[in-house]
Amino acid sequence: MPKTALRSAPPPLEGNDVAIVGTGTVLWFVGFVALVPFQGWLSDHGHGTWPWICLSGGLLGLIGLKYCTARRAAIRRARAAEAAEAAGEPGEAAL
Repeated sequence: MPKTALRSAPPPLEGNDVAIVGTGTVLWFVGFVALVPFQGWLSDHGHGTWPWICLSGGLLGLIGLKYCTARRAAIRRARAAEAAEAAGEPGEAAL
């Protein structure tokens, strides 16, 4: 007997990506600021790269934040265009 779905799959859940990435980015920068005063001790004990790893995480988080905000704006523009098209208003394509 073949397996069939009893229900259709729900749509994907949209999380607040900007808040999640922003929180992670802030935490990476806090880690960097917290570890920089101990750079000498960390280097003496073989962990001298830890502050720079935190800084890298924060900088990559800024790139992720830029991506997430651009993605959110694109989704909003697409939804607005779909709503305008459904309402029969001419969109940017008509220009």
